[in-house]
Amino acid sequence: MMNVQNNKFALLLAAGAVSMALSGCGGSDGSDGNPGEPGGPAAEYINTLNLDVTKVAYDNGVPTVTVFATNEEDLPVIGLQDLGLVAAQLTPMGATGAGNSAQWTRTARVSGTQNYTDNKDGSYNFTFEVNGLNQELTQRYNVYAGGKDSTLLDGVTSVPRREIVEDFDGYGYEAKYTKDIVTHETCTACHAEGEPLTTRHSSYYTQETCATCHSSSMSTESQWNHLIHNIHNTAKTFSDKYGKEYTGKAAEHLLQNNCKSCHVESEELAEWGNWSRVPTMETCTSCHADIDFKAGKGHSQQNDNSNCVACHNASWTEELHTSSFGDTKALIDTYGINVASAIDTTTQAATVSIQVVDAAGNAVDINTILPMVQRFEIITNVGPNNVTLGYGGKDSINAIKNGVLDAAAKVEEGKLVYTTTKELKLGAEGADNETAFTFVGWAMCSAQGQFVKCDDADFDGKDTDKYTGMKADLAFATLSGKAPSMRHVDSVNFSACANCHTSEFQVHKGGHHAGFVMSEQLSHTKDANDQPIIGVDACVACHTPDGTYAGGGNMGALETKLHKTHSQGDYAVIPGMNCDQCHSDFDRDAFKKKGAIATANPNYSGSLYTTPIAATCASCHSYNMDKFKAHVEGQGALVNVSKAEATDAAQLETCFYCHAPTPADHTAVKM
Repeated sequence: MMNVQNNKFALLLAAGAVSMALSGCGGSDGSDGNPGEPGGPAAEYINTLNLDVTKVAYDNGVPTVTVFATNEEDLPVIGLQDLGLVAAQLTPMGATGAGNSAQWTRTARVSGTQNYTDNKDGSYNFTFEVNGLNQELTQRYNVYAGGKDSTLLDGVTSVPRREIVEDFDGYGYEAKYTKDIVTHETCTACHAEGEPLTTRHSSYYTQETCATCHSSSMSTESQWNHLIHNIHNTAKTFSDKYGKEYTGKAAEHLLQNNCKSCHVESEELAEWGNWSRVPTMETCTSCHADIDFKAGKGHSQQNDNSNCVACHNASWTEELHTSSFGDTKALIDTYGINVASAIDTTTQAATVSIQVVDAAGNAVDINTILPMVQRFEIITNVGPNNVTLGYGGKDSINAIKNGVLDAAAKVEEGKLVYTTTKELKLGAEGADNETAFTFVGWAMCSAQGQFVKCDDADFDGKDTDKYTGMKADLAFATLSGKAPSMRHVDSVNFSACANCHTSEFQVHKGGHHAGFVMSEQLSHTKDANDQPIIGVDACVACHTPDGTYAGGGNMGALETKLHKTHSQGDYAVIPGMNCDQCHSDFDRDAFKKKGAIATANPNYSGSLYTTPIAATCASCHSYNMDKFKAHVEGQGALVNVSKAEATDAAQLETCFYCHAPTPADHTAVKM
């Protein structure tokens, strides 16, 4: 009976391999032979742990898996004590029923020194029983070791975390087929490399490990193809058995429910396109929460996956799930703007002119698009490095809103023109506050992939589906006409933000702002490779040292807001974020140009301020404010005092006498 079953699987396996065009990948050649001898003495330290499955052998269906461990110098690692292995086997597509996707099934899980043999040469042998082993199927071995507080048996030598998966056929040779749809590198575009992917399982670091464990051996809701979509889309809200709530809020803010944020085309993964090629009820209901297939609710009734592809072919499925994002990008790329600013030496007012251009750079008469403009938001402030007008003192206007030109603005020769009305209080020639800078964000009313006229009766700007944020721009002007002062942009390039948010991320979309897009139009300098740096310096037009609408109450200054948003609160759901995920460098010299920063506003009675270095650090380190305050005040900083006091002490902080933070290690100190 067993032989018959194996023959059936073998036939299905061959058919599945042809239909999915799967090529062998992953895994070592498990054939007999010398897997290699240690190249020297045992490793005395391990900065990088390398693991490899060098041999898989079977004795009456019981596997012995040999794992080899080395450090970054290829020296054998002896004495691992936090070493574990999960085994799984892959049932081919269609083997469990027509239309069913290929499925991993966990067959064994072994860990602890009592379950493997340390051969004292860098190799370790696992011999274990496997549940339901079918040697006609691909076998996966997920090996993990090390991690937080892990050491060798000596109790001293620390062992960094390492996880690998390697696939073999059922006899220890190269796998003939596998299932890899998303790479670990795709996940680390948002999730920090070397940090746990989730607070729920704080000791696992790769999606390959997750996919191996969250297999068909679990309930449908816990299987990886269902669970991963639950966590990364906004359609589901649920709590796990530990009470942790998943709302999908981060997915909305980061991935924007775009399937291609994770499902990236890859030459390395033959199955990357399976997300659209193999539709199943189990996967679809992870996002389409209002559908009950078996009850016929929200979809025609069906009890299995046998007919899914009859309607949902790959191209149509992909189009349904991605066309809106392609449409949005096409709309954003339709137009750009060129913004210029000039100061009247008599009135010290800034006159801002905005020229809309098409994709080829040709001028577009703004009158031709005026009825479709949802908003042109023009914000002018002073002093790019140490903004002086604050949030309340800035000059701002919606020069156009819902297709209507504001009385304070005008159209001249096809350009939108506006002259500031608030006093800019420009400083002396060459000073930072001699420069006025103007940020322009805009949006267009849109529907079904095209621009439309704005309907004042039904459109209030809060219905974000009715407009598209467009490319923003930034302009500088000085009273003297000399070169302007500009804020440094060598710490954060928006391209790093786009790794999570996508390059078409519409910032502040909804309500009070235009939902603008950060693009190369904002660039005013280039990097070492002659590529434009899209800085986030324009954001200080609103995110001033005095904070935003709540003063210091919400840490609204740019130096604090970005850190607070990404390390605390609703959106900080990506565990273990590292500074170098956003920062390309730390320009510590930039603090020499900064003053007091608003950090608190008790009872909205008036903001309290902190010296700039301490304020920036406090945006993450406020979880133990008393200890933090005592430490930084010992280094010349002042915390939550009056603006005058913090301004006078702004250049007296001595933090960098000891601290030498880098993006890779912000805790570094000078020794």
